[in-house]
Amino acid sequence: MTAGIAIAYLVAAVCFILGLKMLSSAQTARRGNLYAAFGMLLAVVGTLVDQRILGFAYIISGLVIGGFAGVVLATKVQMTAMPQMVGLLNGFGGAASALVAYAEYIRLSGDPSPTVFLAGNVDAVVMVTIVLSVLIGTVTFVGSVVAAAKLQGIMRSAPVLYPMQKQINALLLFAALALGGWLVYDASVWYVPLVVIGLAAVLGVTSVIPIGGADMPVIISLMNSYSGLAGATTGFVLNNNVLIISGTLVGTSGLILTDIMCRAMNRSLANVLFAGVGADYSPDEARAEQRTVIRYTPEDVAYMLEHAQSVIIVPGYGLAVAQAQHVLQELATILIARGASVRYAIHPVAGRMPGHMNVLLAEANVPYDLLLEMDQINDDFQNTDVALIIGANDVVNPSARYKKSSPLFGMPILNADRARTVIVCKRSLNPGFAGEDNELFYLKNTMMVFGDAKATLMNLVGIMKK
Repeated sequence: MTAGIAIAYLVAAVCFILGLKMLSSAQTARRGNLYAAFGMLLAVVGTLVDQRILGFAYIISGLVIGGFAGVVLATKVQMTAMPQMVGLLNGFGGAASALVAYAEYIRLSGDPSPTVFLAGNVDAVVMVTIVLSVLIGTVTFVGSVVAAAKLQGIMRSAPVLYPMQKQINALLLFAALALGGWLVYDASVWYVPLVVIGLAAVLGVTSVIPIGGADMPVIISLMNSYSGLAGATTGFVLNNNVLIISGTLVGTSGLILTDIMCRAMNRSLANVLFAGVGADYSPDEARAEQRTVIRYTPEDVAYMLEHAQSVIIVPGYGLAVAQAQHVLQELATILIARGASVRYAIHPVAGRMPGHMNVLLAEANVPYDLLLEMDQINDDFQNTDVALIIGANDVVNPSARYKKSSPLFGMPILNADRARTVIVCKRSLNPGFAGEDNELFYLKNTMMVFGDAKATLMNLVGIMKK
C-alpha cells in the first residue's frame, strides 16, 4: 500500500466516523450523509487507482452512471417506498460482499474445476472470513429482498409460520457453518461455497418471512447491520483497512439501533424474529366494526384547533401513504401564527423503517426543534389541549398498557389518549399491523375524522385560512 492510498483511507475513515456521529442528530444528519458519501467516494476511487483496476475513463464513466442512478432514485422514489429502497440497498451491499469474497476464493485457489483445482493455496484464516462473507452477505441480500417484497405488497406482510420453523432455521445455519468448516479444512472442495450460498439463500427467506409488517423497522435495521458485518469480513478477506472500518461502523451502529428499537417496543430481538406478531391479520382485510364512534367533520376539528393553546401532532405511516407531510406542516404553521404551541411526537418504531417519520417531516422542512422523541414529550400529553394523530395506530393504542392478551402488551406507547381532546385522522377503524383494535378510537375525548389524510388536512387549512 502506497503512502497516498494510506492517507486517502485515513481521511475516508475519519469521514465515516464524523458522518455517523452527525447522523445521531436531525440538525446535522444531512451534513453527516455528505461526509460519509465523500469518504466512500474517496475510498472507492483511491482503491481503483492504487490497484490499477480501472483507468480514469472507466472511473469517470462509473461516477456519471452511478450518480445519475442516485439522482433518479432520490427524486423518483416516493416516501412510502423509502423503506423498500433502504432494504434493497442493504441487500445490494450484502450481495457485493458475497460476490467479492467468492471471487477472492477463486483467485486464491486457482481454477475451481474438479480436474485442475490447485489445492492448498488458501490460508485458513482467510478462508474463515471468506465463508463468513459469503454466508452473511447472501443472507443479507435474500432477506432484504424478502423484506422489501413484504413492504411493497408483493408478498403478504403478515408473518408466514409453519411447524418447527426455528429448528429448521437452526439446522440450515448449522449445515452452512459445518460446510464452511469443511472448506477451511480442505479448500480444494470447489463446490462447497456454492452449496453454502444456496443454504444461505434459503435461510435468508426463512428468517424474514416470520416477521410481521409492524416489525419491519427492526428487520430493516438488522439487515443493515448484517450488510456492515458482511462488508467487514470481506475487508479481512482483502486485507483492506477502510472496508473493515466502514463495515464495522455500519454493523455495530445497526446492532445498536436494532437494540434501541426492540427496547422501544419492550420486546427482545428473539421475540421480534420468532413471535409472529400480526400473523392473523392483513391490512387489506376488512374488519367488521364491533363498536360505533361519532364521526366528526373538518369544521368540528377546525373549531377545536382554533381554540387550542397547545397541540401535539403524532405522525404515522398513514401520513406517508397520503403524502400529506407538506400540508400538515402548513397547518402547523397556521396554528403557530395564531399563538399555539405545536410540537411533533415521534415514536421510535413509527413508520416502516428507522427514522421514517423524521425523514418524512424533514422533507416538509419541519423545524428540527419541533420533533421530539417519545421520552421527551410523553409526559406533556396530559397538559395538552389537542393531540392530532395522522395515520398512527399501534403506537397510540392504550391496550398496550393493560391488555395482556394483546400482541402490543408491554410496548411503550405515546400517551395521546391523556390529552384533553384527541383528533384522529384515519380512513377507517381497521386495526394496525399488530391486528389489535385501537381502544383510543372509542374514548369520550376522541374525535374521529374519516377520509384521506391529505384531503382532510387541505380542507382544514382552507377553513382556518378564512
